[in-house]
Amino acid sequence: MFTGIIQAVGKVVAMQPTGGDLRLRINTGKLDLGDVALGDSICTNGVCLTVIELPGDGYWADVSVETLDFTTLGKLQPGARVNLEKALTPASRLGGHIVSGHVDGVGEVLGLHEDGRSIRVELSAPAELAKYIAHKGSICVDGTSLTVNTVNGNRFELNIIPQTMAETIFGEYRAGSRVNLEVDVIARYLERLVLGDAAADPGSTGGLSLQTLADNGFLGGAAPPPGSGNSY
Repeated sequence: MFTGIIQAVGKVVAMQPTGGDLRLRINTGKLDLGDVALGDSICTNGVCLTVIELPGDGYWADVSVETLDFTTLGKLQPGARVNLEKALTPASRLGGHIVSGHVDGVGEVLGLHEDGRSIRVELSAPAELAKYIAHKGSICVDGTSLTVNTVNGNRFELNIIPQTMAETIFGEYRAGSRVNLEVDVIARYLERLVLGDAAADPGSTGGLSLQTLADNGFLGGAAPPPGSGNSY
């Protein structure tokens, strides 16, 4: 698990296609690797990767086909900078929010503009993730824990303070940049939980409807009127 508080910006120094997937070498810059062992996890642009080698100035990690399909890691090039965070410990401060390093989808930067000393960034998320993004809720963008300022459909805005701009790769984003998104883990589990026993039924996808709410006692036991089975 991680907190979304970036500890260092690293650099991709090698990408080796291996058996259909990818082996990635990251130079970790100022990130202290003194307490990192083989098998430990490092969040790399929001993706939890397992350390398989420690050459001294960074680490090697294998990137599976699944990860290549659902994140931006396969689009990186040698020299690309990446956000890094080591896995948290029981003594760590949870300065951001609970981040798993399991990317839910790839979003797109739509625009950036100055807002006082901060930068306001507008992004779009895949349509299927829009229901998890809430005003003043948390979202993880390329491994960075951020607060959602506004939401409009599948579009949302973030306020990036100077400290975050300086200590992450946000300063490199432009309109059209693709970013890894992880929604709040609590929202994901809550959606599944409200299905109750129906979660075990084949084909159950976790959609939240008036019928689901009624079946689980959230509408005072009253069944929804015919034709009102809207999903949210």
